Amino acid sequence: MILLGAENEIIRHVLTSKFSVPGAVDQMFTDFDGVAYHIESSREGPLTLSMDIRCWPELVQYGARENLRQMYGGWIREAPEPDFQITLSFDYASVPPAGPDRDALIHAVSMIKRHAMAAPFERAFHQQSELEQKYEPGAAPLAGQLLALHYRADEAMYILPAHDRVTVVISTRFEEETDRIFGKVFLQEFVDARRQPSIQNAPQVLYSNRDPPLEVRGAVQASTSDNTGYVTFVLFPRHFQHPDVRSTTITHIQLFRDYLHYHIKCSKAYMHSRMRSRVTEFIKVLNRAKPELAEKERKTASGRTFRRA
Repeated sequence: MILLGAENEIIRHVLTSKFSVPGAVDQMFTDFDGVAYHIESSREGPLTLSMDIRCWPELVQYGARENLRQMYGGWIREAPEPDFQITLSFDYASVPPAGPDRDALIHAVSMIKRHAMAAPFERAFHQQSELEQKYEPGAAPLAGQLLALHYRADEAMYILPAHDRVTVVISTRFEEETDRIFGKVFLQEFVDARRQPSIQNAPQVLYSNRDPPLEVRGAVQASTSDNTGYVTFVLFPRHFQHPDVRSTTITHIQLFRDYLHYHIKCSKAYMHSRMRSRVTEFIKVLNRAKPELAEKERKTASGRTFRRA
């Protein structure tokens, strides 16, 4: 299977090009989950990158603004572009020279969506650490604040920290019945794959249809449609205590919904191509088996015989 990258390739390409040879650009484009970007610059600069994301108010509550300021510092413009929530401004004269520093800056900017949506995860992991210190053996389980992130029109992500784990619930909708069937097969593979000795330490994955898991049942209403499902990840401290592992965990879970639907569409396209190929082969077989029609002689009124061409 193909793993989707968290880095936006368009941002990376434009910044790499314009930081090397400054020039005019005015480009609008989108990313997964309906996130919109606008890159604009004159020949003299500055180059600005603006981002519009549906769940920005929730991200601000979870500390996204502070996290982004820590990440991008003075590159953040105080007043964002109208209709966008955050704008980065780059003066060509202030951009680091070609080398590792510039590459690191371009990489960080191309992952602005990932860094913004990491805020609720970072808060949940911090709360888990605090709850773990407060917990006394034998006492009732401790749970923190349920962090909800409505990042799509009809879909959301819920993160619940506890003293010994962090539970992430992702709601997703399948537009077609075939999508739901493919999705169920994919998710069952995640459950079965964890039985392999080499990946037994991977997060536990659970799937439920229509009825939300107990962890979020008070925050979301049960769906009346079979097209809504809930994917649950159970993260233990080993999945987020080390900084590198934490970063990878956040990135993969953020992209899981898009990863799932992307492979559903790819599987349907593959099945359709195989079906068309198989139908073509069947038609060839039928054409070869078609009996030849015998030519019948016909007679005219005068008794002459002829064959119809």
